[in-house]
Amino acid sequence: MWKNDVNRVHFEALNGNIKTDVLVIGGGIAGVLCAYKLKKAGVDCVLCEADRIFCGITKNTTAKITLSHGLIYDKLINRFGEEKARLYLEAQKNAIKDYELLCNNIDCGFEKRDSFVYSLKDKDKIEREVTALNTLGEKAEFADKTDIPLKIAGAVKVSDQAQLDPLKLMYSIAEDLPIFEHTKIIDLMPGKAVTNKGEISCKKLVIATHFPILNKHGAYFLKLYQHRSYVVALRGAEAVKGMYVDESDKGLSFRTYRDMLLLGGGGHRTGKQGGYWWELEDFAKKHYKGAEIVARWATQDCMTLDGVPYIGQYSKNTPDVFVITGFNKWGMTNAMAGADIICDLAQGRDNRFSEVFSPSRSILHPRLAVNALESTVGLLTPTAPRCPHLGCALKYNKAEHSWDCPCHGSRFTEDGELIDNPATDDIDIKKD
Repeated sequence: MWKNDVNRVHFEALNGNIKTDVLVIGGGIAGVLCAYKLKKAGVDCVLCEADRIFCGITKNTTAKITLSHGLIYDKLINRFGEEKARLYLEAQKNAIKDYELLCNNIDCGFEKRDSFVYSLKDKDKIEREVTALNTLGEKAEFADKTDIPLKIAGAVKVSDQAQLDPLKLMYSIAEDLPIFEHTKIIDLMPGKAVTNKGEISCKKLVIATHFPILNKHGAYFLKLYQHRSYVVALRGAEAVKGMYVDESDKGLSFRTYRDMLLLGGGGHRTGKQGGYWWELEDFAKKHYKGAEIVARWATQDCMTLDGVPYIGQYSKNTPDVFVITGFNKWGMTNAMAGADIICDLAQGRDNRFSEVFSPSRSILHPRLAVNALESTVGLLTPTAPRCPHLGCALKYNKAEHSWDCPCHGSRFTEDGELIDNPATDDIDIKKD
């Protein structure tokens, strides 16, 4: 939907060999914000995108700009303590302020909204999250009445959050940046990236490719999995004043854009079965009778072991390589917060938020065993086609007519063309 009313900016492909201080790989919101912050800081940098900027996950966001990332703060306090939980919160609040400043002179539909995280059955969870936010110094309220057509046990209400049109903002930011489109990374080596259009020598490297593409370091194939979810835009449905999301991964989300209601849900681990658009269509028929579906799309999110993104040094053995990934469905604020961290680290400066998001933090978490099991099953399943990333068996997605990897989330068209990474190549689909 965002693509229908935006002036796109196009960039030439690389032509020959160049040198730069910092190379950013990946032209989504995270990579472009990194390049934007680096250039603003006076750093010589270049961004490479294999296709066109914002052609991947960025265009599929519902663009809620909020510190309310599900019921995360009670978990953060219990897992990491109040100090780190407060730093995570502050990083999100700073990101919201950055967006507001950026949007002052850009017509991108920036609007202040209240944010609600609701639960259908568990009032105690909601009350604990309200208490956690209040403990961290953030004003949050318990709400039991909303303008969504669901009976809820309660919701965490946080005021003064925002929503916008993501592509209008991001294309405006990208316009004057040193970007090369249609420039695919073929090989990475110390101090150099080989592309399909030439070589780029660099002192520092930032990998912002949604799912990290460098398999040799960091064990991201164990630390991340991917989750798909679906959106329909309804015209003629009753508008909502706030932004709503269920605390459950399988719940529904709501926000209004112009004269449309954006209804999200149907989620599932990539490569598994889910509710797809059908779940949303059934809900709309029941609760928004007479509303017309005018757009629909799907998105994919990288999920970390503990709910906190991986932002910082790619691994302990790669001091000049950085990563920004694993936004856990909250890429708007985390991409902005992450760009600040990467900008400092790439210049050799400390950043007080970096420890919270460090990719080298402990991986001892129950989700690790689940990810390892899914990878093992995928590798041992004796079917074709297979994912070129690490060889897992692909599963057919009947709703989107694609081949999806349940191990790490790579996706391909019915003809084998790559849709989503971490895979970097097409596959050969043998048809009867």
